[in-house]
Amino acid sequence: MNPEKTIALSIPLKDAEKIRKYLKEKKLLRNDLEIQRDKKFVYFPIIEKPKELNTYTITKKQFKKREKKPKSYKDILSIDEKIKQKLPTSYDIIGEIILIKLPNDFLKYQKEIGKSLLRSNKNIKTVCLAEPVAGELRTRKIKVIAGEKKTKTTHKEYGLTFDVDVESTYFSPRLATERKRVANQIKPGEIIVDMFAGVAPFSIMIAKYAKPKIIYAIDKNKKAIELAKQNIKKNNILDKIEVIHADAKNLDKILKVKTDRIIMNLPFSAYKFFTNALKIANDLCEIHYYDVLKEREVQDKINDLEKIAEKNKFILKNTNVRKIKTYAPREFYIGIDITARKKHADVA
Repeated sequence: MNPEKTIALSIPLKDAEKIRKYLKEKKLLRNDLEIQRDKKFVYFPIIEKPKELNTYTITKKQFKKREKKPKSYKDILSIDEKIKQKLPTSYDIIGEIILIKLPNDFLKYQKEIGKSLLRSNKNIKTVCLAEPVAGELRTRKIKVIAGEKKTKTTHKEYGLTFDVDVESTYFSPRLATERKRVANQIKPGEIIVDMFAGVAPFSIMIAKYAKPKIIYAIDKNKKAIELAKQNIKKNNILDKIEVIHADAKNLDKILKVKTDRIIMNLPFSAYKFFTNALKIANDLCEIHYYDVLKEREVQDKINDLEKIAEKNKFILKNTNVRKIKTYAPREFYIGIDITARKKHADVA
């Protein structure tokens, strides 16, 4: 773009930030041009000089034009407007990788969409078309549609660093706030089991921001376990987490301790393991249960869990339900905080 010559205020460096805020507040600063500076002065391109600043020098300078940042990847796409309106508005950003789901009708535009996402997200290196997570190993089919051909990346949240392979392991950046919320509930000295730990984001968040006695991070996915060990070392918490490669169905045979808190982050299938969770639960145990449900299905799911608890001689005292995120139209990623108490147990 060609530079433009216009009037500007010449402001000493020590006053620059104060004047910039003032010009912005008065809507006198030209946002379409880039501010210039040298060793002594900052030059603000302005619409007109305010009388209140008549002690400062006004000059004329050449300014580079700012490149307009698109508000959305859709702004860059050169396809029919009616089609644009139906494209997804949200997607997951994991480190330098974007994961986006596209309905079959829009797959023919996948390359254009991928390039637009790259251009509108400056820190992204790769855009992937992603299918839903499936199976107990929680993997998904991935297709790179733009950028570097890679599925491994490093993601950061709350000062923590996680190495993730988006193709062979499960990780949701949208659960960052939920992970921190759970960590904030931990009491000192708790024994915790993360039944479906993945690359260990829940376990690491808890170990870093709470004072548990020990966390057992369990997963059936060998690649997830390898990355979990890597992430624990990277975040300097080797003394707080024990990583176990195992099927959660066998936990009562593996763990010889009772746990104070259990994390069950396996949507669609967690209920199948609720009996296994209760087998390792202390007489009073907090359980963080996650599922994907329609709103009308939530109470039925709680009823099912209560029946399972009854068979295992437990009572579910509290079931606090929260919608964490939208998963699909009318379907939600649901979190249920459960207090499970052993029947006839003398618990304070």
